[in-house]
Amino acid sequence: MKATPTTMALRTLKSLNKHHKSLLLSQQQRRGAPFSTTVDLPRITERRPNESGRGGRASDAGVKVALFGATGFLGRYVSSGLGSNGTLTYIGTRGDEFAYRHLRPHHELGRAKFSYYSSRDKQSMADIIADADIVINLIGKYYDTKALENVDKFPFLNYKVSTSVWEANVDVPKTIAELCTEMQVDNLIHVSSAAANADSSSEWARSKAEGEKEVLKAYPWATIVRPTQMFGHEDKLLNTFARMAERFPVIPLVDGGHALTQPVYVDDVARTINRIVDDPEMFEGRRVDCFGPQDYSYAELAKFVYDITEQEPTLADVPAEVVKYGAKVLQYEGNPMMTPDMVDLQTEDYLPEMTAEKYAAQKQLGKVFTMKDLGVEATPIEKIAFKYLYRFRKGGHFIHAEGYH
Repeated sequence: MKATPTTMALRTLKSLNKHHKSLLLSQQQRRGAPFSTTVDLPRITERRPNESGRGGRASDAGVKVALFGATGFLGRYVSSGLGSNGTLTYIGTRGDEFAYRHLRPHHELGRAKFSYYSSRDKQSMADIIADADIVINLIGKYYDTKALENVDKFPFLNYKVSTSVWEANVDVPKTIAELCTEMQVDNLIHVSSAAANADSSSEWARSKAEGEKEVLKAYPWATIVRPTQMFGHEDKLLNTFARMAERFPVIPLVDGGHALTQPVYVDDVARTINRIVDDPEMFEGRRVDCFGPQDYSYAELAKFVYDITEQEPTLADVPAEVVKYGAKVLQYEGNPMMTPDMVDLQTEDYLPEMTAEKYAAQKQLGKVFTMKDLGVEATPIEKIAFKYLYRFRKGGHFIHAEGYH
């Protein structure tokens, strides 16, 4: 939907009202007033039976959201949450109908609009954003998308990069933030990463840090969501260990797998984002960190996965530089399970900035929020992992039950 003079006039009025509310909020913070979150949430999200007020798929939440990156791992869960709350959602997609048809059942008929866009066509992105109150950016990539092209010299074929990690993690978020400022969008939610670090050895982690910086530069009021590694049915964390064991008898643990990670359930992150959508002004210019209840080494995660799947690969302590030789070959797969940059990422801890105790001890002014502040309890990995890892067992889980054969 294109922006019209009427739309822009309404945006100006909303912007003035929003500015007035932010001034009141700032005054309350300076006076030391408590910054309430869990008391006020949820207003729309997750309505229970017999509760009064708005909520539910067939309702109208009174909010219009533009969603970029909906077809990704986190995106499908965010889309489902928006649809469950009756949010009118404009979903940007770069693929055909088969790329996003699994998102259609998330929304009531007429409550979602799917629009094609190109990340290099600013106007196509503006058309998606035009009528939105809130923009959510979930776009990200951990590997360069490559395609074969013909060349004149031997071997007459060359891999060209169609979309780089830097473009997906920096340039596209920057463009979205600039459009949100130009079009006076009320709120922007940008999903970054807990691993974002300008000094990281991983290009992906550096690009995430740079993308976050560019977003805040273009739209200083953006809400930044920083999850740790996410696990869930479609993840590339636990599933990768199991898939590698199907293909290889020996599984390399990068530098012994001693680096730590604190995985968070993807649906917990999606619920957190939906609760921000519920009252976005409360989180303007703030950061929300999402992390699981416990940290693990990669070696511990590998053993945990194989305990569930009953696969018996040999776990080998292999230096990162040696693992990269195999990763250089695997990176040319269509959806690579390992790249050299992912090896670099596994040499570093992938943890939240603080411990849970330090997050809780923060002062209200300038506080970094966590899922708990929004009423979302972190789900332990043990409660979810079996549901999607047991399929890697030979014979499934029925081989352990009598009476089926």
